[in-house]
Amino acid sequence: MFQPLPPNLERIVQRFQKISEPKPRYEYLLWFAKRVPEFSEADKVPENKVFGCVSQVYITATLKDHRIFFQGDSDAQITKGLLGLLIEGLNGSTPDEIIQLTPDFIQRTGLDISLTPSRSNGFYNIFQTMQRQVLACQLINSVLPNGRES
Repeated sequence: MFQPLPPNLERIVQRFQKISEPKPRYEYLLWFAKRVPEFSEADKVPENKVFGCVSQVYITATLKDHRIFFQGDSDAQITKGLLGLLIEGLNGSTPDEIIQLTPDFIQRTGLDISLTPSRSNGFYNIFQTMQRQVLACQLINSVLPNGRES
């Protein structure tokens, strides 16, 4: 039994499940890379860097109306596709939905079989960095006067 996923992520996982061959699966992943919005060079700072990735990957998280919104970038297309998949799948989710999520859903996409060990490791590092940033958003929000969200 799989844990429930945020609705956007569930839709993405279901689309991947309909793709049985590795090549079209990679093409779909690369489609996500193309959909990642521009990322500011000013945000490419150590605080936003995903460590443990062979590629250069950066992520920011913003809390708005009790929902999390991510932005990011990578210098490698497969990694950028993984990042795009996570951004599209998790944007608009609540902090609790993201924090409670485990990365096991990648197995349901079939991508875990196709990814090299270093890319698979990169996926987990990106996912964990996103969760840490959600926790940081919550912490910042809890200490701001009047409970204002950043």
